[in-house]
Amino acid sequence: MHLIQIISLAGAALILVAFTLQLQGKWSAQDLRYLVCNVIGALTLTAVAYIEQQWGFLLMESVWTLVSIYGLIKRKAVTH
Repeated sequence: MHLIQIISLAGAALILVAFTLQLQGKWSAQDLRYLVCNVIGALTLTAVAYIEQQWGFLLMESVWTLVSIYGLIKRKAVTH
């Protein structure tokens, strides 16, 4: 298996684990762990999509990354 595929699987796993834990009620959508997993996972998949020139995937993951970063910023503003 190529390194890029391993990196891609790791990024997807972060997002899926966070999503599953949120659906199970163990994490909330405002939970720092949930948001960080989404940012790191989506940013990883954004990089993979760029390297692989997968433009639709790049669009989706770029937006996912930006929305997740917005969630982190919003969370920080509420907690301070």
